[in-house]
Amino acid sequence: MALERWRPFATIERWEPFRNVSDVQGEMNRLFDSFFGRPVSTAAGTRAWAPVFDMYETKDELVLNVELPGVREKDISLSITGDLLTVKGERAFNQELKDENYVHLERVYGKFERSIQLPMPVQADRVKATFRDGVLEVKLPKAEEVKPKDIKIDIL
Repeated sequence: MALERWRPFATIERWEPFRNVSDVQGEMNRLFDSFFGRPVSTAAGTRAWAPVFDMYETKDELVLNVELPGVREKDISLSITGDLLTVKGERAFNQELKDENYVHLERVYGKFERSIQLPMPVQADRVKATFRDGVLEVKLPKAEEVKPKDIKIDIL
């Protein structure tokens, strides 16, 4: 909800008390969903999850760190098409505890897919990915046309 500055001589507008109720309700739903870590439900009624990522840029490359806790390296696939990087995989449920009675279960298991729009052109044939301690690091070299170039200024 936005605060507005009081202006005593401003034009008078009709007060509509329920004008922004749907906006407020949507924001409250989003707040509670993020606070309680509720994953998005799919059409089939099963819970889905998408890994979170950080992206930063260096002089020569774009770097992504994707959090994939509990996912094995062999269960991850990475592809790039144009300016879209896609990470797919699966987090398997630990079947060793199937006879136990769970008291609380929050983590989501199963297949996931996350597509990330890249903010600049990259050299797709030179992408390197490493996986360590549940974090997938993807280094995408920038295309030559987006790298900064120094221009020498001649003194006359």
